Amino acid sequence: MPLHILGPMVVIGIIGIAVLLHLMGRTAPRTLTNETDALAAWKRAFPNSVPVSALLSNDRKAALVTTHNNTGLVWCFGDDTVARGIKRAAVRETSKGLSFDMPDFAAPHVDVVLREPNLSTWKTLVNDA
Repeated sequence: MPLHILGPMVVIGIIGIAVLLHLMGRTAPRTLTNETDALAAWKRAFPNSVPVSALLSNDRKAALVTTHNNTGLVWCFGDDTVARGIKRAAVRETSKGLSFDMPDFAAPHVDVVLREPNLSTWKTLVNDA
């Protein structure tokens, strides 16, 4: 088949698949369904650390996870989750909730949407970490 026909067929096919996946709802960003989902995400990232509890953010895109010796943050990144400890993170309050500046170039900044009373609870737990 000539290249001037094959090229557009491939491009149109890829675009068609992307549009079809989007219309089927397969491109929606991930959210944490419940505390168990957040604990499982922590366990995938840190298999040797046993999570004790998780507190979800208001938009269910992040969770504060506590273990026996650490406090960490799990958040949604596309269709996957990321987890990091927050001991050395710089945390500040914003108009929408809390902002975490991680000392990690792979996950430098996370904004968490929080409203009262979750905001007060998160601030207390983060300050105790």
